[in-house]
Amino acid sequence: MEKTTQIYGLRAVIEAIQANEPIDKVFIQKGLHGALSKELEGLVRKHGINTSYVPLEKINRLSQNNHQGVVATISPITFHTFETLADQVLSKKSDPVFLLLDQVSDVRNFGAIIRTAECTGVDGIIIPKKGSAPVTGDTVKTSAGAAFKVPIAKVDHIKDAIFYLQASGVTIVAATEKTNDLIYDVNLKGGVALVMGAEDMGISPSILKAADHNAKIPMLGEIGSLNVSVACGVFLYEVVRQRNT
Repeated sequence: MEKTTQIYGLRAVIEAIQANEPIDKVFIQKGLHGALSKELEGLVRKHGINTSYVPLEKINRLSQNNHQGVVATISPITFHTFETLADQVLSKKSDPVFLLLDQVSDVRNFGAIIRTAECTGVDGIIIPKKGSAPVTGDTVKTSAGAAFKVPIAKVDHIKDAIFYLQASGVTIVAATEKTNDLIYDVNLKGGVALVMGAEDMGISPSILKAADHNAKIPMLGEIGSLNVSVACGVFLYEVVRQRNT
């Protein structure tokens, strides 16, 4: 059953945060003043909630209700704690597959990635708390319901997840065109975590440096890159291919 994905109003959003609702993002009107707005700003900082300060017109487009300059999106799924998820998977499998998404911000791309992840047996998806696409109704719809089947965890920084998984013997493979190595030449049969980057910027340089392998898909046409959800499918099915040959 999909939960309500939007709440509005200063007090309502404050109470939702205090009740530990799975809030993906808070939109706050620029220039908002008052004791409640200060309380809200303190709470979003304390909880590390993704927040955007936007014009009134943006708030009005998000909600036609009495929003008081604040609209929050609530995830229809429950997020997992990363360390708990990783430890549970690693205790059960010697060859887990994790998927790390570095700033993938389009909700439909995110949904398509989740769908492919479910079809290829991914054990967990890890996203950053800030800068990642929220899990909205559109995400769930595009995922064909897979968002309720694949565990998703949030971390402060993707590098935190990388270092934790590396310490557990998981190989980190980053998808980037900034390498000469093809994904087909990387051994994907053991525990592996694939890192996919943002639609426009790709993977951040510090994450590329932290990865064990950088790998690319051969591009034979004039266009230099694939849509991130398509590229993710190619990488994940190479994992499947190697493990079934």
